[in-house]
Formats: sequence, C-alpha cells, structure tokens
Amino acid sequence: MPGLLALVGGAEWRAGCEFDRDLLAVADASEVLVVPTAAAYEHPQRAVEAAARWFEELGARVQALPVLSRADAVDESHVPAIRAARCIYLGSGSPMHLRSVLKDSPVWDAIVAAWQEGAVLAGTGAGAMVLCDPMVDPRGGALTLGLGLIGPMAVIPHHDTWSEDKEKRTLKIAPAALPIAGIDERTALLREPDGTWRAAGAGRVTVFLEGRPAGLDALP
Repeated sequence: MPGLLALVGGAEWRAGCEFDRDLLAVADASEVLVVPTAAAYEHPQRAVEAAARWFEELGARVQALPVLSRADAVDESHVPAIRAARCIYLGSGSPMHLRSVLKDSPVWDAIVAAWQEGAVLAGTGAGAMVLCDPMVDPRGGALTLGLGLIGPMAVIPHHDTWSEDKEKRTLKIAPAALPIAGIDERTALLREPDGTWRAAGAGRVTVFLEGRPAGLDALP
C-alpha cells in the first residue's frame, strides 16, 4: 500500500503548515529527506536551511539529497538514502527543471518505490505540480506532461495568489473529465493510503471539474 501523499500549495515550512507534524507522525520518522532540485538555480541551500529550521521546531532533523542536475539524478549512489527514508519532501522552485531532472531516472524510480512501500511523500509548489499528470505550466497556465505519480489530475499551487488569467486559461483548455485542484499557500491536499483525500493547513483547497467547483471526491 502506498504511503500518505501531501500536495502543498507553497509558502512551505513555516507557521500555518502544522500538517507537517502529522506527516512525521504518520511516517513515524524523526528525519525528513528534502529534495531541493526545483530550486537548483534559486539558492537550494536556503530551501534546505528553511526546512531544517522548521522541522527542528517539530522535533525532527533534515537530510538534504544533493540532486540538482540530470547527472545527479542518474547517479545511483543516491538511491540507498531514498529507499531508507520514511518521509520525503520535494521542494519548490521550477517545475520544468524538476521534471527534466527526475524523469526516467534512478532517483525518481527510488522515490516512487519508497512511496509505494509506505513512505510519506510530500511535494510543495513545483514539487506538488510535477507529481501529477498533466502538469500546469506556470509560465502561462497551459497543460504539459508531469511525472504522473497521481493522475489524471492537475494542481495549481499558490492558488490564493495565482494569476486569475492563467487560471482561466487552464480551466478553459482542460479536458472536461480532468479535475484541477487549486491549493492555497500553507495548505496541503492529502491523499490517504486508502485513496481518500482531505485538506489541512491555513488555507483552502478548491477543486474544479468542467470549469466549475467540485468536491474532493472528484479527485482520482
């Protein structure tokens, strides 16, 4: 049975994100493996440091997985740390870079295998977007290929600050049967191991189907 999956709307690792305490409890973990790939060109160490400060408050420590490039993702020396992790967190930044680095790589295969064997997997911002298929292209709101861990569905993170024009474009071009989840910052859309969904955190999750609001039961 897969582990808990958390799709976080961004503004992660700060007050309002107390759902992270639940992730640690479900994982029965005192360490979080943070994957800062999406922030490769945006000071990834700062993301790791922010995560370390936050999880220290929650009684856990952070281990960073130094996967920033395609060469890193195909380096199988990273696989043991992933397979041993009970809680894995994909950080935010560029979803396009994150997808191109991880797609069809040993690192991605190890992340999927760990989750399928019960590890908690979280993605925030870009990390949440890329876990789905299709993926929303943040540059204009079009739909593109994601890594497809969960689908068919798409995620709009930072929904409370997202461009209204980009959202309208996404909803207009989305296939009728495709659910789209708008997740506010400091908010998580959680998929339980049995496949049920719930929301947690400071904001709201809004699901759209056929361009209109729908319930969480519209998600796959």
